[in-house]
Amino acid sequence: MKHHWAAASSAAKNPIKFRIPTADNLVPIRLDIEIDGQRYRDAFTWNPYDPDSEVVIFAKRTVKDLKLPPAFVTQIAQSIQSQLAEFRSNEGQDMYTGEKIVPIKLDLRVNHTLIKDQFLWDLNNFESDPEEFARTFCKDLGIDEPEVGPAVAFSIREQLYEIAMQTVASTRETRVHKKSRRGFEYVPPSKTSGPAVDLVKLFGSRASVVRKRKEWDVYEPIVDILSNEEVDALEAREEKNAR
Repeated sequence: MKHHWAAASSAAKNPIKFRIPTADNLVPIRLDIEIDGQRYRDAFTWNPYDPDSEVVIFAKRTVKDLKLPPAFVTQIAQSIQSQLAEFRSNEGQDMYTGEKIVPIKLDLRVNHTLIKDQFLWDLNNFESDPEEFARTFCKDLGIDEPEVGPAVAFSIREQLYEIAMQTVASTRETRVHKKSRRGFEYVPPSKTSGPAVDLVKLFGSRASVVRKRKEWDVYEPIVDILSNEEVDALEAREEKNAR
């Protein structure tokens, strides 16, 4: 089986303004709210350029559809708004990605399906489509569970968002040190040591790359179908850790 990762693009040689390295620049939103013994958990993407009023509308509709107590409206809206505010606080900041190929890890359970995998992603590919990748991933591995694809895409988006924010912070910190230390030379991320550089050496930076299992057996995709007993045990453990 051949498994594709996002096609590489030309590396950015100059800083760009902060954005998530995907075509649509959507913000991954994760909710986990508990009020009076009732818990609401969800994960989805949000267009940061939608009117703020849409957040409240979404919160009210969700509470109505799921028959949650009215108090959830404010909590849902505030959680979404705070996560959008964090994204917007980085807008306008310089982000220097360099020739950066990053590892993306999947370790998630969707209903009875358990998935573990690791692959490479080009941080400079601003046309990448996590949903399309997830559809190909599920097709290649014969996964029929309809909720797996969206969960895989969300996990990729969430990790790319975190990496983008780290890149902004790293660029800002480097420039501060550069101004405060005479003779200090700014070293782009692509020339620093770390796993991303090692992975590039191992796999190359060609425009089209395929991962073959025989080349990277240690990260062979793992898909397990869990029994009801295994799911119950995992959920009990997750609930205990949440508390």
